[in-house]
Amino acid sequence: MTKIFTPFHLVSPSPWPILASFQIFNMMMQTTLTFDNKGNSSIFLLNFFIMTFIASLWWRDVIRESTFENRHTKEVLKGLKMGMMLFITSEVFFFLSFFWTFFHSSLSPDIFIGQNWPCSGIKTFNPMAIPLMNTLILISSGVSLTASHHFIMLGNQKKSVVYLFMTIILGVYFSFLQYVEYKEASFSMADSIYGSCFFMATGFHGIHVLIGTMFLFVCFLRMMKNHFSSYHHFGFEASAWYWHFVDVVWLFLYICIYWFGK
Repeated sequence: MTKIFTPFHLVSPSPWPILASFQIFNMMMQTTLTFDNKGNSSIFLLNFFIMTFIASLWWRDVIRESTFENRHTKEVLKGLKMGMMLFITSEVFFFLSFFWTFFHSSLSPDIFIGQNWPCSGIKTFNPMAIPLMNTLILISSGVSLTASHHFIMLGNQKKSVVYLFMTIILGVYFSFLQYVEYKEASFSMADSIYGSCFFMATGFHGIHVLIGTMFLFVCFLRMMKNHFSSYHHFGFEASAWYWHFVDVVWLFLYICIYWFGK
């Protein structure tokens, strides 16, 4: 049988896609039962652990294809970059729905929320306290990540590792301050449309920060193992795109929800 060679990526036989799809279905069903007070938190955590395990093995195989098997050619990288751009575009519209809801409710508050914004009984956060600190942290993390990307393109891996580690620390610190802010909140997600908009928008952004921090940490480990070079480091570049997107979303959250919303 003649083997056909192609510069484009052909997915090798792998058990992870079908296993991941079944596991996502299990998590969805368990989440639905939880909303109806029929779920089991232990089973949900077990499903989440299995899903994380499957995803880790799948990503391990992708790293092997890129680093050791040399399957990520220029054509493959072009497809990966296009896929990452489309993913970030979908994320833009995901957050756009939250901003649309917020402005629809705030610019013309109806009688059901007392024709007042913020809603009656809501004590908003001081935008000059923790929110401003978090803004400075994320802007600083964007600068340090850009420096890390710059140094890896110059072939200076040591400085790139240092700045990438600084970015990860700043990301962890941001998540910690977000946790402190939630602990000090005088309202919850169930307190009117304001509480729903606030915690949905900032909560999903916080989840994206956690995912981005893990993304960068994996790149940090790979960089320590010399997986990247000055011309072949798309895994790190994709994480940088994702992190800068998270930075920009936070700037809009700070201006619109924390400052304008107050």
